[in-house]
Amino acid sequence: MSIRYRSFTKLEPGELMDGLVLLHTKVFGSSDDLAGRMAEKPKLHIDLALDDERVIGYKIGYALNREQFYSWLGGVDERYRHQGIARELMERQHEYISQESYNAVRTHTKNKWRSMLLLNIQYGFDIIGTYTDDTGEAKIILEKKL
Repeated sequence: MSIRYRSFTKLEPGELMDGLVLLHTKVFGSSDDLAGRMAEKPKLHIDLALDDERVIGYKIGYALNREQFYSWLGGVDERYRHQGIARELMERQHEYISQESYNAVRTHTKNKWRSMLLLNIQYGFDIIGTYTDDTGEAKIILEKKL
C-alpha cells in the first residue's frame, strides 16, 4: 500500500471524481449531487488520499468570505481508518488555509461523527454553537482561529 496525497481546486468528470463520489456515498449514504454542489462553491479546495489511483480519503472546503474558510466534507474509506489519513488531510487543508491568508476555519459536525468531532477538538477547534438542521438532527459548530 502506497498512500499519496493530491490537492485540487476543481475535479473534472472522470476517475477521480467518480472515486470521490463513490467514497462520499459510502461514508454518508448518498451522493447528494456532490459534483454539482462542488461546482457551486467559491474558491473550492479538495485534498484527496489515494492508494494507487483509488480515492481512499478526502477533505473538501471552500471560502466563506475573504477571512473564513469552511471545512465542508471529508471521509476515509473504512478499510483505511485509524492510519492517520484524516489527520493528514486536515493538516494539509490547514496548511493551504494558512497559505491563502484566511484568519479562521469553521466546520459543522454531528455528535454521531465522534471521531471527527474529537479530531477537530484535538486540532484546536472550539465549539462555538449548535443548531438543528432541516432533518431535525443537532449540528455542532466548531471554529479554529489561525
